[in-house]
Formats: sequence, structure tokens, C-alpha cells
Amino acid sequence: MTSTVHRTCPLCEAVCGLTLTLDEGGHVTSVRGDRDDPFSKGFICPKGASLGRLDEDPDRLRKPLIREGDLWREVGWEEAFAAVKEGLDRIADRASTAVYLGNPSAHTMAGALYAAPLIKSLGTRNVFSASTADQMPKHVASGLMFGHPLNIPVPDLDRTDYLLMLGANPLESNGSLCTAPDFPGRLKALRGRGGRLVVVDPRRTRTAALADEHLFLRPGTDAYLLFGIVHTLFAEDLARPRQEVNGLAEVREAAKHFPPEVVARRTGVPAETVTRLARELAGAPTAAVYARIGTCTAEFGTLAQWLVDVLNVLTGNLDRPGGAMFAKAATEFAARRRPYTVGRWKSRVRGLPEANGELPVATLADEIETPGEGQIKFLLTVAGNPVLSAPHGDRLDAAFRRLDFMVSVDPYLNETTKHANVILPPPRVLQSGHYDFTLLGFAVRNYARYSPPLLPLEERPSESQILARLAMIASGLEGDLDTFVIDDLLTKATNTSGSGVEGRDVAELRDLLEGETGGERRLDLMLRLGPYGEWAGKGDMSLRKLLDNPHGLDLGALEPRLDEVLKTASGLIELAPPELIEDVERLRGKLEEEPPEIVLIGRRHLRSNNSWMHNVGPLVGGSNTCTLQIHPADVARLGLDGEAVVRSAKGQLTVPIEATDTIMPGVVSLPHGWGHAGSAQGVAAEHAGVSANTLTDESTIDIPSGNAVFNGVPVTISPTGVITAQ
Repeated sequence: MTSTVHRTCPLCEAVCGLTLTLDEGGHVTSVRGDRDDPFSKGFICPKGASLGRLDEDPDRLRKPLIREGDLWREVGWEEAFAAVKEGLDRIADRASTAVYLGNPSAHTMAGALYAAPLIKSLGTRNVFSASTADQMPKHVASGLMFGHPLNIPVPDLDRTDYLLMLGANPLESNGSLCTAPDFPGRLKALRGRGGRLVVVDPRRTRTAALADEHLFLRPGTDAYLLFGIVHTLFAEDLARPRQEVNGLAEVREAAKHFPPEVVARRTGVPAETVTRLARELAGAPTAAVYARIGTCTAEFGTLAQWLVDVLNVLTGNLDRPGGAMFAKAATEFAARRRPYTVGRWKSRVRGLPEANGELPVATLADEIETPGEGQIKFLLTVAGNPVLSAPHGDRLDAAFRRLDFMVSVDPYLNETTKHANVILPPPRVLQSGHYDFTLLGFAVRNYARYSPPLLPLEERPSESQILARLAMIASGLEGDLDTFVIDDLLTKATNTSGSGVEGRDVAELRDLLEGETGGERRLDLMLRLGPYGEWAGKGDMSLRKLLDNPHGLDLGALEPRLDEVLKTASGLIELAPPELIEDVERLRGKLEEEPPEIVLIGRRHLRSNNSWMHNVGPLVGGSNTCTLQIHPADVARLGLDGEAVVRSAKGQLTVPIEATDTIMPGVVSLPHGWGHAGSAQGVAAEHAGVSANTLTDESTIDIPSGNAVFNGVPVTISPTGVITAQ
């Protein structure tokens, strides 16, 4: 007997619908794209096709582990939670506790719903996440410009006539901060209707190969190129904002210092090309600029992300069909908040400012190693492997050994969790409900879909229950965390004018919620209060409606809605935030700087998503390998053969080389997330690779956001056996 079930793929940001076939034992026998999903329409990538293998990975932990010396002991859940309580009780000062949230947290309901109350219960400001190793520049730029860090405009892919893309490779990544299943098909459709795609990247990626035009760019110089385009728009009187903005004069003044002929020397992009790009953007019927991780993980990441939307505003393409638009997520509900700011507190050792309630992961080791009041002694990690994903990971590896106590919520014994005293494994993917709270806020078409659990939990807690239990331990409270949180949300809603339930009785509303779990009831609440919700008087959206539509619901094309999302104190787009105008001076100071001879950049693989998919056989091998991509001219010039030694200011690696003319001379590339030598994960250990973050420098950050710098890292390359002076 077999059964056919449907669910959203949780393995990347594309939110594709899947159709799974299960045998009578609950094992996945086949995975196909869900052709009835109105958003993904049957698209599937190798990661989604391997969901069953990932879900049933034999190395996945089934029971909690407690470390005793160098040995691990399987224990029951109550003993594990008791050990956590004992360890936390030994920490007298909650300022000495910290939380790290990894990338998979953004792909689970538990991470979206329970991380915030858990952090609040711990009472710590030491919050770190993968966001400051990836995307914080975009959040900071959007927060300063539009008043909220999640108000991120996305390219209206299905209607635009011109797309300028920098530092993004969606044919490998499936998109990022731009939720678009079948991104490749959407780009092909853009070109098929006569549109134009221009990709700027130091590598001729698969995306660049698809484009009408690919421009090589020196790593880390995206902000210079974008400023050159802004300069041209003003110089040729092509700037045509459609909205009233603050700061137009300030941006014009700042751009004067970056004419095309000057930025050409820094970027490697000819001046006439810079000028042409400006004219094409301004002259296209509709256009959008989109930039992602390659631009975020650079020294001027926030300036680059800011200039992306400066261009969308100046060309008149913000908040219009075919331009850069704001999605309307079904769970979107927020009371009016204070204007966005950064630096509300600073890290203890380096004085780095918080952003979005987080401190830069680049300073986590400092906070563990440096004695004094507030030194981190207790660390909780959730679905993260910062030893491989954070800058100078070798230092973090050593720092974690100094902690008094560490708890990890993670399905694997890996390079980070091996330091934990207690590991609490979440259940399998198919035992968990799924709704993309965050990702649907960046969708290129409004859409909603909920996937209930497909398999029973079998006498174990869900991931939501694990995080809720940890929050209750940390707070010292008894009771139901979900009831506390639901009542808090309802209280805010009933006191908010225009919510649709103002003045209603909280207990009465709570009793109306549907759902088998606390997470489902909270989802039901958010859907009913959201912009399509029955309690908001704007539709009939609810958990029941999503359950009745297992393939998902198409909620329509993106619509202009800037007035709804704008949260700045002025009520206008802040085109020239003082924090960013100040950082322009730092950019100017490096305008004439000679670039290093060779720099390192990262790269994405279609069959990988950071370190957590390297233990699935079908996803390892082929093109998904850990090699150093290098231009043939550099291979010949440096006398390389087979392997090379890569050295930076922080460390060195010996890596197999892959000569290819798809990368610029003077640039080398390593994929991230590798370095599994000695791993307890069998497949990962057989394909160990090396960790690129042995080479990256935690002291170099993007200053406005605190984001780590992984692109443009100066390195030297030499044949194996050759000693070079540092």
C-alpha cells in the first residue's frame, strides 16, 4: 500500500511544492514536483528530489545525547531537559548566556515562532545568527530606507523588461531574499518576452551564462559600480523618482565622487559600460536591480544593498509592476513600531553595534574568550554550524571548548555540536508541520501554503515543543508557552485600531482558533489577522482554508503598496540615511586603492545548502565538490599542478585546483560549508573537503551591519611544498 501526500520543500528559499509517495511504513519512495501548486507548478531541483534521503539519514540523531568527557550517552528527554536546567542554573549572570540561530531555523515553523520567546526567556542580548554571515546588509539598508528591516522590495520577475543582477546565482541557489520557485524558468521567460538580463559577477556562473550580458567585476567593488550608475543618472538628468523622498540632494552630492571613468579603474568595468547600464535602466519600460549574497558578504555590503534600491527609486521602478515591489504575506500583521535604528547596544569586547536585535557573529569568539563581566559561558545553538559557517572558524572551534555549558538543538553530531554538553535532536522533516512565515514576505507573487505533519511523532517532542520547553526552563515558569504568546498577540491586536478585533475578548478569540498544536493555533491566529484574514475583514484566510487547499493558494500578482509598508518617522522613503552617507566617506577613501593580486570568493552549488546537506549521497559529488576554481592563466603563472596551497592572514589550506576560464584572473573561489574531516557523519566524512572559513578574517566586517566579509579576501596561492613568506 502506498499513499500520495503533498508538502512544501523546506530545503531552500524557493518554497517549491512537492508530491511525495510513501509506503505503508512511512518511507518516501518517490518525490516529484507538485504540478498543482500554483506558484512552483511542478518545478523541482536535486535538493527537493532528495528530501526522502535527507529525512531518513541514518546518521540523524533520534534521541538526546549527553556528553561525558569524550563519550556520548543516549538519554531520555526528561533526563536531557534536566541536564539543561542544571547547566543553566550554574550560570549566575544571564548576561553570560548566548544564542546562535543557524540557517535552517528560517526554514522551520519552530524557528520562526519560538526563537523570539526563547531569547526573551534567557534574558540575554548576546544573540547571534547566520544573518550576519549572509544577509544583514539588506535588512539594515531596507530598515533605514523604508522603516522596517523586513520591508525588502523584490524584482517583479514575471513582468519586468530589464533585470540587472549583481552577486546572485539563482540557477544554483534557487534565489535568496527573493522567493521565486523555478527562478531559471522565470529568467528564461523574461528573455523570451523580449526582456533583457544583465548579470554582474566575478564568475561566469550558470546564471551569467543564461544572461544577455555578463560583466566581470572585481570582488567587493559592487558599491563603486552602482554609484557610477547613480552618478550617470544625475549627470544626464535621467533620475525620475515616482515618490516623494527625503535625501535626494544628499545622494546627488555623494554620487559626484564616483563618475564612470573613476569607478572603472576600481571595478574593472569599462566607463562606457557603466554609462550604458544607467541609460538602459532609465530607458527600459520597466526595470529592477537585484543583488544578493556576493554583494552582502563584502566590505561595503550595506552600501551596495542601499544603492540597489536607490537605483530602483531613481529610475521610477520602485513599487510598480515590472519593477521592485513589496510582497503581501498572508501572516503579515504588525502594530506600529518605533522608527528603525541600529546600535541600540554594542558588543562587550569590540563595541560592535547590534542590528535587528543581533550582534555580529564575527565577534562571537571574542565574547567567549575575553574574561570579565558578561563573558559568554553558556551557549545555545539552534540548527547552526558556525565552526564551518562563521569567519575564522578554527578560532570558534577552540573557543567553544572554553564554554562552561553548551546546548545544541540539532539533528546531527557535527563540527559545532561536538562541543555541546547536551544535544536535543528535532524530529524528521515529515514529522513536522511547515509554513514559510518569513520567506513568503519576499515572494515574487503573493501565495500561501501550509503542510501539516505527515508522520506521527512517536513519543517524542516536536521541535516547537523542544524550544518551548527550553524557554520555560530559562524563564523558570510553568504553564503553556503557546497560551502566553497567543494571549500577548491577541492583546496587541485587540488594542490596535484597524486590526478588525479591537475591543474583542481575548479568551473568546483564543477559543475560536483551530489547530492540533500550539504552532498551528498561532499560524491560524496570524492568518486570521493578516491582510487576507477573516478577522481583519479582508477575506476568509485561516488555517482551515489552507488545510482545505493542500497545493497552496495563489493570492495574486504583486501590487503597489508602499503606503502600507513604509514605517519611517517622516512617512517618506529615506534615500540618504545618515549612517550610510557617513560610510560613503570610507568607500571614497578606498577608491584609488590598488587591489590585492589575488582574492578569494565563495560559490554556491545547486545540490547543497551550507554544511547541512553534505551527508546525503545523491547530493555529493559531480559538480558539488570542494575545489579551488582558478583561471588557467593564473595556474600557468603560479606553476600549479593538481593542488595548491592557499594562504591568508588567518590560515592556510591545501586544495585541489579546478582550472576554468569562467572566473576572472586574480580571483579564486571555494565553496562554503565544507571541512568535514573526522566527522561523525559518514557521507560527509568521505567527502570532507576543506573549510573556506579557515582563511576568512573575523576582524574585517561591513561596518553599518556588522556582516562578516567572505568575498574579496586577500590570499596568496603557491604550489604544494613551496614555502612563502607572510
